[in-house]
Amino acid sequence: MTGVSHLGKVLILAPHPDDEVLGCGGTMARLADAGHEVHVAVVTKGYEPAFPAAMVEQVRAELAEAHEMLGVKKCHFLDLPAARLDTIPGAELNAAIGHVVSDVAPDSLFIPFLGDIHRDHRLIFTAALVAARPRTRAIPQRIYAYETLSETNWAAPGITEAFIPNVFFDISNTLERKLNAFERFKSQVKPTPDERSLKTIRALATLRGSTAFLEAAEAFMMIREIS
Repeated sequence: MTGVSHLGKVLILAPHPDDEVLGCGGTMARLADAGHEVHVAVVTKGYEPAFPAAMVEQVRAELAEAHEMLGVKKCHFLDLPAARLDTIPGAELNAAIGHVVSDVAPDSLFIPFLGDIHRDHRLIFTAALVAARPRTRAIPQRIYAYETLSETNWAAPGITEAFIPNVFFDISNTLERKLNAFERFKSQVKPTPDERSLKTIRALATLRGSTAFLEAAEAFMMIREIS
């Protein structure tokens, strides 16, 4: 089994607070433990009237607690409108993501999956690939798409893009921290059998782990690797 030293500095693009913990929380903790710089960029922010200001502040406070637990070095807030990314010019979204990718200069980039049912996720996937176009030597050397419970698996496989993972990161030693970090999102945690329950998050980690003969894993699709 290979380690994670090749991943270098890491940036995770999160459409909304908690997506990065659901998709990459165990990997984030493992990378931080290994001494890597782990950055998160939360692309959107909820605005009134759809998202009460008090709720937005609560979620950001929960996010800070979760990130501290996982060892995140810095969280970057892009503050584009949540659930309304399709209302802003594509050039504006591309520029915002391009700037944070340029500022962080990650070696490895983790992005939401193209086939997620939430349009914000799909738009960010495309904008991330625009930001990471191989036009300079400074682009991310590795790009992974992660899965998000209640987004990645609620589309229509066979009609829309299917998440078929080909990379598995061992999170046997960090699964509990991932669960504890997600539990900090009091506004987002749901009771079983909801997909955003702690039981379901653990079950997915167990399933993905068994796929690679591990106790627990997070699964990704490799989009590109330059070696």
